[in-house]
Amino acid sequence: MINTVICGECGKSINSDAPSCPYCGVFKPRKYRMRRYGFEWKSRVVFGNIPFIHVAFGKDSNGKLLVAKGIIAIGQFAVGIITIAQFGVGVLFGFGQFIAGIAAIGQIAGGVVFGLGQVSSGYVAVGQVVFGYYGWAQTGFAYHLWSMYYKDPEAVRFFSDLTMLLRF
Repeated sequence: MINTVICGECGKSINSDAPSCPYCGVFKPRKYRMRRYGFEWKSRVVFGNIPFIHVAFGKDSNGKLLVAKGIIAIGQFAVGIITIAQFGVGVLFGFGQFIAGIAAIGQIAGGVVFGLGQVSSGYVAVGQVVFGYYGWAQTGFAYHLWSMYYKDPEAVRFFSDLTMLLRF
């Protein structure tokens, strides 16, 4: 017995195992087509108009990219006081692939005070390539740099003291 479904485009009955409609050529019947909408959640706690937590991924039903905006913002694209995102701005702290903030950790981290990442910037910058006042990296540009090729004594002292401090 052949199971049939109705094509979402032309409305004709087709075999449910068919990879596409033989009448109109649509790849899959609408019933089985994956919806490409995103996910969005906001906490009930708000400060002014800003939710305490906002999580957003993907696109809305109109195809517009969802951007998480909250005190804590989590998503592909996000802006918040604390942000976890693929692309984001965390006013105090950001963690993600491409991130900016006062303190930033990411593949590309643009920090004002602290940056940690493959490419990072900040007053204190740690990573493969850094830009900052104190830099600890494979290579980079810093007023005091500790790298494979250059060991500024002030940078060595600063990062040695910093690592000792972090051990406690």
